[in-house]
Amino acid sequence: MVTERLQPDALGLSRAAAILKKGELVAFPTETVYGLGADATNAEAVARIYAAKERPSFNPLIAHVDSYSTALDQGIFDDAARLLAEAFWPGPLTLVVPCASTCTVSDLARAGLDSVGLRVPAHPLAHALLAAVGRPVAAPSANRSGRVSPTAADHVLGDLDGRISAVLDGGETPVGVESTIVSCLDGVPRLLRPGGVTRESIEAVIGRKLETASEPGDNPVAPGMLASHYAPRARVRLGATTIHPGEAALLFGPNLPAGSKDAAAILNLSESGDLAEAAAHLFSFLRRLDVTGAGVIAVSPIPEIGLGEAINDRLQRAAAER
Repeated sequence: MVTERLQPDALGLSRAAAILKKGELVAFPTETVYGLGADATNAEAVARIYAAKERPSFNPLIAHVDSYSTALDQGIFDDAARLLAEAFWPGPLTLVVPCASTCTVSDLARAGLDSVGLRVPAHPLAHALLAAVGRPVAAPSANRSGRVSPTAADHVLGDLDGRISAVLDGGETPVGVESTIVSCLDGVPRLLRPGGVTRESIEAVIGRKLETASEPGDNPVAPGMLASHYAPRARVRLGATTIHPGEAALLFGPNLPAGSKDAAAILNLSESGDLAEAAAHLFSFLRRLDVTGAGVIAVSPIPEIGLGEAINDRLQRAAAER
C-alpha cells in the first residue's frame, strides 16, 4: 500500500472523506496531535486501526464529531458534561458519557462498554473533514503503539507509511499533547487523563473539585488506561476444540469443532480465518451469544499473531474469575 499525502485543500478533504467512508484509514491533524481516523460506526474499519498501530489490546477509542449537537446523538450529557462541552468544545477535551439510544459508535470502538468517549476538535481541517464524513470518526494518535505521538505529517509517515491509506497534511499541531479526558458517568466528574485543558479550568466551569480516577485495573473507560474487559453473564471457556451440549459456541475458521450440532447457538468470528474480521465481530458476537441464556460460551482457539494477540487478550479478560 502506498500512503497518500493529501494537501489541506478542498480536493484533499474530499479525498480523505471518501477514503474514510470506504472503511479505510486516514491520519489527520487535530489541535492536539495527529489522529489515525476510521469510521467509528464500522467495526471492520476500527479493527484496521488496531492492526496499523500494532495496539496490544482493545482499549476504548475517542469518537470525534463535528459539533456538540452531533455529540448529543451519541451520548447522554448530564449537567456537568453539558457545561464542559459548552465551555471547551471545540477543543482538547474528551468527555466520557453514557451511550445514547441513538449511538452509532461500534462496540469495538467502545471496547464493549456502554459508555462512549466524545470530542469535538478545534482544528479547522479536522472540523471540515468530520463534517464531510458525516459520521463519528475514531482517532487515536497516529503512531505505532508505544511510540511518541505525532505532531506533524512526517511523524505519521515515519511510523505508518504503507500501513494506512492517506495522511491529510495540516502542518504541525498547535497543542502537541493529547486531550484531557473527563468521565461524566455517575454524577461525579472524574479526571481520567490530563491533557490540553487544565484541571483548574475544568473546576472553574463545574464549580467543584474534579475527582481523580483511581487505578482502573481491568476496567478503564477511556484511552490511555489499561484494557477493560466486557464480562458476559455466561462463563467463557477458551481454547475449546470440542463443544459441550448446551454451550454457546464462538468459532474461528472454516472447521466446525466436535459437538457443534449440540450447541445452544453458534457464531463464527471469521469463517475464512481473517483476524481483522474476527476483531470487528468480537464484542457484538459475545453479546449475541450471551443473550441466548447459555451458561457457557465456548471459544475456539485464536492464533496468537497480529490482531489475534489483542483478541485473545480481550477474551482472557472476559474469561477471568469474577
